[in-house]
Amino acid sequence: MPATLEVYDESTTGDRGEPIVLEFLTEEITIRELIRERVYQEVQDFNLQQAQQPVFRGLVMPTDAEQTLNGYKLKTKRQIDWQEQFDKATTAFEAGSILVLVNDRQADSLEERVTITPGTTVSFLKLVPLVGG
Repeated sequence: MPATLEVYDESTTGDRGEPIVLEFLTEEITIRELIRERVYQEVQDFNLQQAQQPVFRGLVMPTDAEQTLNGYKLKTKRQIDWQEQFDKATTAFEAGSILVLVNDRQADSLEERVTITPGTTVSFLKLVPLVGG
């Protein structure tokens, strides 16, 4: 039976976005698998609905896109490559610019294991560098 998990994007002020529902074949996953499924799902959703929703609301900015108030707008209409987005996301996680909180505890490694239960909470927190000096 697939394990279902709701994940959220969270701001440093504690505000949460709408949940993203992910399904996994097993109840035990790694942080790498969590990021992969999240990125794959958001890219697939965007690629299928691009005509109706031209703004990509994903974990990391796609190549050749500009940031908007609610996401990223591609400079030219095209399909986003989920593998490229996944590589960017794992690099950002390893660099500490994306944090993954599982049950309010920060994950330290892409290979860290998570057991999905009905009470499991997962939040993604994007850290952005301050501009100026």
